[in-house]
Amino acid sequence: MRVHAVQTGLVRIKRRQVEPVASGLRRRVDTLRDGTWSDWLPIHAWVIEHPGGPIVVDTGETARVAEPGYLPRWHPWYRFGVGFRVAPEDEIGPQLERLGFEPAAVRTVVLTHLHLDHADGLHHFPGARVLVSGPERRAAAGLRGRLDGYLPDHWPASVQMETLDLRPDATGAFRAAAPVAEGVRALATPGHTAGHVSVLVDGDPPILLAGDVTYRLDLLMDGRIDGVAPDDAQARESVARVRAFVQATGAVCLPTHDPGSAQRLATAQESRDEFSC
Repeated sequence: MRVHAVQTGLVRIKRRQVEPVASGLRRRVDTLRDGTWSDWLPIHAWVIEHPGGPIVVDTGETARVAEPGYLPRWHPWYRFGVGFRVAPEDEIGPQLERLGFEPAAVRTVVLTHLHLDHADGLHHFPGARVLVSGPERRAAAGLRGRLDGYLPDHWPASVQMETLDLRPDATGAFRAAAPVAEGVRALATPGHTAGHVSVLVDGDPPILLAGDVTYRLDLLMDGRIDGVAPDDAQARESVARVRAFVQATGAVCLPTHDPGSAQRLATAQESRDEFSC
């Protein structure tokens, strides 16, 4: 199975969100108060060429994010903590077409979590089954979900989300896992959000689409969590499990916003191609 990186624009966040120095509530407060921006970071989505049809993991951001009123100005994070650069041609639909995929042919979409830069491209896949973890769906619901930054009013009314069937992971590497398709599994990696999952694509080496478990591979290997994770212990456990899995299996770990992810993927797949020849 071949995996394609699709960069759907750029985002910048506060430096302390990427590399916090405090813990607990102070970690989250520091993120909002920080006056220093990160570099502009990629917003990756992923396409898995699967024998049963293409599988999209995350749908990236939309160019509408620049329209007045699209982001809630009452929410301090959207007002002070994030910036976007997304052109219409950056959206996942046009990008898939340039890669030779027809968006309407995509029948399965997996969302690592429901933050807008991972779910705002859902309108390109009106006929797809959209798989999300149960804890993530619950976290995004109601007033509490909106206070935590979820924007369910952005999701197309036609989208029918299905809950991933997460069960205890037989390998023991993760607390829970769920099948997506043959050779593709969702892994419970809560931390950045309560119901965050990563997606594992079997192969030699395996490819781990890590969402926002971490913002960069070096931070993962250092055991660092981000500045907005609601639960320190949960986030540290997921970072530790992913790091241990990468070290044990040689998996290629691809965080959504890591500037090095696309090149690591290209290098890994070149090696796969050489091995298969």
